[in-house]
Amino acid sequence: MSQAFTYIVECADGSLYTGWTTNLEQRVAVHNAGKGARYTRSRLPVKLVWWEELQDKIAAQSREARIKLLSRREKLILIQQRTEGQAAERAD
Repeated sequence: MSQAFTYIVECADGSLYTGWTTNLEQRVAVHNAGKGARYTRSRLPVKLVWWEELQDKIAAQSREARIKLLSRREKLILIQQRTEGQAAERAD
């Protein structure tokens, strides 16, 4: 099974876009080249603010669908929890 990622990018206008990919770095570059999702094309640049590695494409798509049901506030909490977790890992 190959790895896949669900991710959230913050657009230049402050909005959040959720997607999934098998190559996170390349996908963010595609978004910033204006060749990604229609939604992000007019909101460049985008910045990766959250991601989660999953076991495969199906799991990543399922997670994406669940995140898209969250409110903006809930997505911001998800992002904040990830950021705090990364800061704690760096402190160790």
